[in-house]
Amino acid sequence: MINVLVADDEIPAVEELAFLLGRDERIGTIYRASSGTQALRALEAEPVDAVFLDIHMPVVSGLEIARAIARSGQQPAVVFVTADEDCALEAFELAAVDYLLKPVRAERLAKSVSRICELREGRDAPEMITVDQGGTTRMIRRDDISYVQAQGDYARLHTAEASYLIRVPLSDLEQQWADAGFIRIHRSYLVSLNHVGNIKLAATGPSVRVAGTELPISRRHLPAVREKLEATRVRPQL
Repeated sequence: MINVLVADDEIPAVEELAFLLGRDERIGTIYRASSGTQALRALEAEPVDAVFLDIHMPVVSGLEIARAIARSGQQPAVVFVTADEDCALEAFELAAVDYLLKPVRAERLAKSVSRICELREGRDAPEMITVDQGGTTRMIRRDDISYVQAQGDYARLHTAEASYLIRVPLSDLEQQWADAGFIRIHRSYLVSLNHVGNIKLAATGPSVRVAGTELPISRRHLPAVREKLEATRVRPQL
């Protein structure tokens, strides 16, 4: 069970997030704070495993609390909850586990809890990718990317929430991300095997379904896809 602290200077926001967290069976005790000062006191007094911080709180901001956590040697996981994306880069520089935008959706919150669980199990922190969207710099997790689409000298990264254009050729990403489970299926597509729903390997019209989108497998890349699937097949022990 994960004991969490929810800190926001707007009490309705605290209660709403606490309500959503309370519906998750992985969550234990939920502590509440309506200011940054209260949050710091709670962190000193209570056994907190994770803290959900509003960034823009008066007197002591969420970013300042995260810095205090880093300095203190305490290791509760930090998730920022905010109405804007302006501080995303700084948030991840502070080793935030996640960055939630208000209003928080239940399914997105559940993903944050899963990420906290991963850290508690000792898994390595995922690689973060810096992207620009509408003049705002964002950080996204590489394991959130379901597939990548070539667009000239650029590549479009597709996640469940949005897509992001980066100035990196698809061929470069193919080499850099091979060990992370990405495989080239077409001159225009690179897919994450972790997001694959099903694959059709018929001689006519081979394709792969990724995050609800069906993508073609080219004749040129079909042997490599077959080989990759064969390597991951579970076999009985002799």
